[in-house]
Amino acid sequence: MVIVLTVTTMAAGFLLGFVYRSTAEARDKAANDKLVAAVSTVVSGFDNDPVAECTTVSVGNRQYTVYPARKGDALTGCAVESSSDKGFSGRITIVVGFDREGNILGYDVTSHAETPGLGAKMGEWFRGEGPRSVVGRNPKAAPLRVSKDGGNVDGITAATISSRAFLEAVNSAAEAADTYYSQFTK
Repeated sequence: MVIVLTVTTMAAGFLLGFVYRSTAEARDKAANDKLVAAVSTVVSGFDNDPVAECTTVSVGNRQYTVYPARKGDALTGCAVESSSDKGFSGRITIVVGFDREGNILGYDVTSHAETPGLGAKMGEWFRGEGPRSVVGRNPKAAPLRVSKDGGNVDGITAATISSRAFLEAVNSAAEAADTYYSQFTK
C-alpha cells in the first residue's frame, strides 16, 4: 500500500510539474496581453509601444514600472503599475494612467483577491460619478483618501479596507509618475 501511494504521488507530482512547465509560455503571453490592454485602457492617443519602452522608478524603497505614452517625440502621459498589500484579502495591483500634469486619465485593476460583490467593485466603482470617481483628479495636488477618514473620495459601501488599499496604490502611482516626469524633464 505504501509503494502504491508513493508511486501515485510521484506520478501526480511529475504530471503537475510537466503541465505547469508546458503552459508557462501561454501564461506569460496572457499576462503580457492583460498588461498591454491595461496600459491601452488607462492612457490613449499614443503611437509608441509603452510596454516595450517601460522603465522603473524608485520612490522611497519601492520600485514602480512606468509605461511612457508618446505621440511622435512628445511625451503625452504615462501609465504606472502600482500595488498595495493592505487589501482586505491581500495584494491589490493596478495600472493608473496620468497626463503630464499628474491628472488621472484612467485605471485598471489587474489583480486582487477582494470579496466578490464588495471590494471587487473597485474595478468600476472609482470610475463612477461624483465624489467616488478618481478619474480627472490630481493626487499630487490633494492625496486621495476615503471620506470615512476625512478624505474626498466616497469609498465602496461595506468595503472601506479595500477602498483604502486601492487609494493607497493610486497615490503611490501618482508619486511614481511625478518622479518619472521630473527625471524626464532633466
